[in-house]
Amino acid sequence: MTLITQEIPPPPHSEDIRNTVGNVPMEWYQDYPHIGYNLDGKKIFKPIRNKDELDEFLDKMENPDYWRTVHDKMTASDIRLTDEQVDLVHRLQKGQFGDVNFNEYEPSVDFFTNEVMIHPVTNRPQDKRSFIPSLIEKEKVSKLVHAIKMGWIKPRKPKETTPQYYDLWAKEDPNAILGRHKMHVPAPKMRLPGHEESYNPPPEYLLTEEERLVWEQQDAEDRKLPFLPQKHSCLRAVPAFSRFIHERFERCLDLYLCPRQRKMRVNVNPEDLIPKLPKPKDLQPFPTTMSLVYRGHTSLVRCISASPTGQWLVSGSDDFTVRFWEVNTGRCMKTLEVGGAVKSVAWNPNPAVCLVAVCFEHTVLLLNPSLGDRLVVSSTDQLITAYEPPEEDKEQAVTWALSEGLEHNKGHRLTLTHPKAVKQVVWHGKGDYLSSVMPDNSSNLQVLIHQVSKRRTQNPFRKNKGLVQCVSFHPLRPYFFVATQRYVRVYNLIKQELTKKLMTNCKWISSMAIHPGGDNLICGSYDCRLAWFDLDLSTKPYKMLRHHKKALRGVAYHRNYPLFASGADDGSVIVCHGMVYNDLLQNPLIVPVKVLKGHQITHDLGVLDVTFHPTQPWVFSSGADTTIRLFT
Repeated sequence: MTLITQEIPPPPHSEDIRNTVGNVPMEWYQDYPHIGYNLDGKKIFKPIRNKDELDEFLDKMENPDYWRTVHDKMTASDIRLTDEQVDLVHRLQKGQFGDVNFNEYEPSVDFFTNEVMIHPVTNRPQDKRSFIPSLIEKEKVSKLVHAIKMGWIKPRKPKETTPQYYDLWAKEDPNAILGRHKMHVPAPKMRLPGHEESYNPPPEYLLTEEERLVWEQQDAEDRKLPFLPQKHSCLRAVPAFSRFIHERFERCLDLYLCPRQRKMRVNVNPEDLIPKLPKPKDLQPFPTTMSLVYRGHTSLVRCISASPTGQWLVSGSDDFTVRFWEVNTGRCMKTLEVGGAVKSVAWNPNPAVCLVAVCFEHTVLLLNPSLGDRLVVSSTDQLITAYEPPEEDKEQAVTWALSEGLEHNKGHRLTLTHPKAVKQVVWHGKGDYLSSVMPDNSSNLQVLIHQVSKRRTQNPFRKNKGLVQCVSFHPLRPYFFVATQRYVRVYNLIKQELTKKLMTNCKWISSMAIHPGGDNLICGSYDCRLAWFDLDLSTKPYKMLRHHKKALRGVAYHRNYPLFASGADDGSVIVCHGMVYNDLLQNPLIVPVKVLKGHQITHDLGVLDVTFHPTQPWVFSSGADTTIRLFT
C-alpha cells in the first residue's frame, strides 16, 4: 500500500522568515561574510559582489523592472514587487485602506437599541457606597480647604484680556524688552519752546512785513520757524493752534521712522580708492603743444592721412578738394579738385608705392601725388601701367578706368566707380589691397575688397549683418575687422569664416583702430565712449573710457610709441598712454596723459579725424573749423 505524501504550502500572507536574527540593525553584520542564520541555524552568506554606483546606474537605464525592485537588507537580495504589492504601496501612499475589499462607507450597525427596555442589561442591585458620602474624599477636601486658608494654595488668576503695551523707547536695563537691542538709539527730544512761542513775545521776535513775505515764499523745509510769532493781549485771547494735529502726527512719524540702529562708519581715506597710476611725466614722450596750423581749406576737413615716411600729409574736405601738405613747414604742395565732398583719404602704407586713395560720392580715386623720391614715383606708375587684362573678363561690382591726358597730368591714375556712395577707404599693410565701405542696410553689397595690381574686385560677404560703419585690415595676420552699429566682427580671410564677434556696449560705433601688435583694438562711438578690447581676453571691452563730453569722431594708435588718441565734437583731442606688454599675464596699462585743445566748434562739430605721425610722437587733427593742427 503506497502512501501519497503532499507538501503543505505555507499559509497565505504569512511572513517569509528566511533570516532568523530578528529585529536587529543589519550594520552589526557589516564586517562578517554572513548576514544571519536560516531556520536550520546555518549561516546565510552575503552575495559575492555588491553593486557599485555604476552598476546601479546601468541597472536603472537597462532594467525595465528597476522601479519595482526593492533591496531587502535582511537577506541582502533584490526583490521584485508583484503587481498586487505595487498596488498596495500606491494605495497606502494615497492614504487609502490596505485591503481593496474594505468598504469604508458601510452603514453603521446599532449594537444597542436606542429604545429604553424594561429589562436592564444587568439586574445587579446598586452598591451601598454609591449613596453614602465617601470618607476619603471628605478628608482630601478638608486638607485642600486648610491649605487655601493658610495661603499655601493660591487660586488661579483670571487671564487679562486687555492688550499689553510696552514703551518702545524704554530705558536700557537688561530685563527690559528692548534690552536685547544692543544698538538702541533713544528717542530724539523735542526742542523746548522759546520766547517766540510766547503769546506776548518781546517786540524783536515779531516779524516785519518784509520778513513775513519772505517767510511765506519759502519752502516749509527752509523756514527757521514752523509758525509766525503773534502778539496777544492776554492768554484768553489766544486762538486754538490750527496745525496742532498736523504737528503731533509729524512727531509720531519722526519717532516711527527713526532708524533704531547705529551704523558703524568705515573710515576710508578717499585717496586710497583712486587707482595708483603713474604720473604723466614718467610716460613721456607724448604730444603736448600745438606747433603748426595748416590753413587753406574753405569747408570742414573730414579726413587726413600721413605718408609712411612722415614727410607729407594729405587731407580731404567738403570744399571738393584734396590738399597735400609738407609736414614740417605747413606748406600746401598741391591742391586737386575732385567731383564731390571727400569722405575719406588713405595714403598707401607701403613706402615703395606712392599712391593715395580718395573717396567721394560713388568714386574711389587712386592718385600719384608725385611727392618725395622720384624713383618711387616712377616705379609706382610702372606698376599701374604693367597691368595686363585677363583673357576672359569677369563681371565685377566696380568699373576700373585708367586715367589719361589732362587727368593723368593732375595725378589721377585709376578710377573705381562704385554702384553706391562710398564712405570709407582703407589700405592693407602690404599696399596691394584696399577696401571700400558703402553703408546700406538693405543689401549685402556694403564692403568691397580691391586688388590694385590685378584690377579685380570682390565682395567678401553674402549676408547683410547690419549697417557697416567702418572696416580695417589686421596689421600682421590675415584678419579683417568689420564694425557695424553695435558689434565688431573679426573674419579670417584665409579660412573665410567669422572668428570673433565683439560686443562694444555702445549705441553707435563711429571709428575703429587696431594696435600695431594686433591683439588690441579701440572703438570710438557717438555716445561719448571709447572701448578698448583685448582680443585674447574677452569679447567684451577690457576698459570703457568716458573722457569726452560729446560724440567721438576718430581714434588712432601710434605705430611705434605706446600712445592712442581720440578726437570728439567737444573740440578736444585726448592722448592716452596705452602700454601693451609682451607678457600675456599682464593687462594693458591705460593712462590718459593730455587733453589737446585748439579747434573751434563749428555747427556742433569739433575734431573730425585724428592720425599719428608714423615715426615721431606727434598727432595731427582735422576739424570742422577748416584747419588741420599738428601737436608735438
